[in-house]
Amino acid sequence: MSEETVCTSNSTDRVLGVAEHLRPQPGEPLRTVVAETADAAVVAWVVLPGQTIGNHVHPHGTDVWTVVSGKGLYQHHAGLAPLRLRSGDVAVARAGELHGVLNDSDEPLVFVSVVAPLSAGYEPL
Repeated sequence: MSEETVCTSNSTDRVLGVAEHLRPQPGEPLRTVVAETADAAVVAWVVLPGQTIGNHVHPHGTDVWTVVSGKGLYQHHAGLAPLRLRSGDVAVARAGELHGVLNDSDEPLVFVSVVAPLSAGYEPL
């Protein structure tokens, strides 16, 4: 399980500063909930070198990752070679599609994930 913090942004905020919530730590990747509504959860992640976000699916929704900085190996299908994620990339996992990441680089992998709807569910694989 990853470390988790929750952003205290006002519910009327329309522009949210992600950088202030990114505090890398040893151990598990840092997961910070930036905003949450019934429609979606916006989560900022910091995955340090050597850390992983295990393969999982969201059975009832989509998970879109936008890479802010760093790089990593994105697992996108069981049995297939992972794809290289880099700064500026967007990765889309539709309902039920496997995804996870390994930071195999020497710098933090920072990305923002939007899971929609909030009731998308989560199942580790």
